Amino acid sequence: MSEALTTPFDVRLMNITANALFVVFGGLLLAALVSWAANRATFSIGAITVSGDVTHNNAVTLRANVVPKLGGGFLTLDLAHAKEAFEGVPWVRRAIVKRDFPNRLQVVLEEHRPVAYWGPEGESKLLNNFGEVFEANLGEVEHEMLPRLSGPTGQEPHVLAMYQVLQPRFEAMDLSLDQLDLTGRGSWVATLDTGAAIEIGRGSDAEVTARTAQFLKTLTQVTSRYNRRPDAVESADLRHASGYALRLRGVSTVVTDAKKK
Repeated sequence: MSEALTTPFDVRLMNITANALFVVFGGLLLAALVSWAANRATFSIGAITVSGDVTHNNAVTLRANVVPKLGGGFLTLDLAHAKEAFEGVPWVRRAIVKRDFPNRLQVVLEEHRPVAYWGPEGESKLLNNFGEVFEANLGEVEHEMLPRLSGPTGQEPHVLAMYQVLQPRFEAMDLSLDQLDLTGRGSWVATLDTGAAIEIGRGSDAEVTARTAQFLKTLTQVTSRYNRRPDAVESADLRHASGYALRLRGVSTVVTDAKKK
């Protein structure tokens, strides 16, 4: 009797297949409905709230630069892509983007804080306080009297750190370090706001710092011998083992023919 009531194998196979197809098509239909609903106006991004550093950006500039790049609705928006879009805006160093239900985005911005110009004169590159290079409209720089630093790619933090060590030492002598360059061969060259070029040379950071400190320690004594102040320095070469070579404005080391006689 039980054998007569047993469902044939082919019937059971058809039932299993039908159930599987029903599940698959049901899943596809559900996904389509979710996608459709997420992109409806009721699920679109209603507003974007921006906080943090907004010195160089406002709602108008952000709307023009970012909103066209945000694809999808509130639920389908790729937050990583949105983060990249905000960080692509000039002056923005870092952006944190979060969903704020039901239909808002919260964005926290961190702007670059420029501490120096980077690279050759005329380039629009700046250096922030983390030693990172970024590009922006130089006309928007609040403090125009920034130093100019340069060096090989990847050495930006090193050059900034050396500037921060040397600048106070020059400042103590009423001199301002206007430019600091690290050449491809590892040699340091400082340029003062007076235009004086100081060839500091190569070596470890400690050696470069000590060489500069020794030069500045004796500079007043040397310049006073010629009735000059330290700001009369035209150039100096600190790459000598036992001293340095110095050129002072208005002081000639050339012996004239009359004096030779």
